[in-house]
Amino acid sequence: MSKLFLTLFALTLVLQVFAQDTTGVSRMKPDKRNAKRQRINNLLRMEEEGDLIFNKHNLFGIRLATDGYGISFEKGKFRTPSRTFIYSFELNEKHDPKEHHISASSDGITVSTVVPFKINNLYEFKIAVGQQHLIGGKGNKNGVAVTGLYSAGLTLGLLKPYYLDVQTSTAGNNVKNEHKTFEELGAPMDTLPPNVKITGSSGFLVGWGNLKYKPAVNAKQAMRFDYGRLNSTITAIEVGLTEEFYFSKIPLAYMVNPKSFFFNAYVSIMFGSRK
Repeated sequence: MSKLFLTLFALTLVLQVFAQDTTGVSRMKPDKRNAKRQRINNLLRMEEEGDLIFNKHNLFGIRLATDGYGISFEKGKFRTPSRTFIYSFELNEKHDPKEHHISASSDGITVSTVVPFKINNLYEFKIAVGQQHLIGGKGNKNGVAVTGLYSAGLTLGLLKPYYLDVQTSTAGNNVKNEHKTFEELGAPMDTLPPNVKITGSSGFLVGWGNLKYKPAVNAKQAMRFDYGRLNSTITAIEVGLTEEFYFSKIPLAYMVNPKSFFFNAYVSIMFGSRK
């Protein structure tokens, strides 16, 4: 009888402990579900209302300008819902607007193109700081957020000579292949000696040993239109103006006066995220 009593007593304790554990778990599950549901509701509310309430953003861009093209990266730190402090980095190639390409041939076969009378390639690495101001929010998840921004900073210009692939016929019908600039050829393309032929441009890898560094300052003013479906992601088009002032004149082509001030308009497609 005592054994039966002890067994029933132990079984009762086990059932009570199990019931308490089950009650605790059942209480925790609704709490977690409620917290998750609250986060989802907050995100949905932000999407519907068009609020841009985040801490920072990272943004990549592909840029096409009236005097070149390039890529960019931007990092933003939110100060208020309507104001963001931005750091930007750009890598661009700049050319003279009058440049044009013509075909070059070897034995009657077109093998490459050249830019007549081009002197130098100009590559730019730019860093800048500025601010972005929210002009109009999305209003809803299908809207467009409009922001205005401005920045200023420093530019390092990389001036690389423009080289040509040149074939020179020597005595005995031997052909000598060289890389030369228009300045080294000393004559326009249409008045070259009969034993000299230009077969194309030498390409990106040739000329870095003769690189010159040109410092400058830069400024930018732009409007950005973010049409991304979610506020946590950025899909935008940016249009604007940029200015660069070099501390020395930059020669890009013959018969074109070298200048130190460059002004252009651009459009950029941008992708990124907010956190």
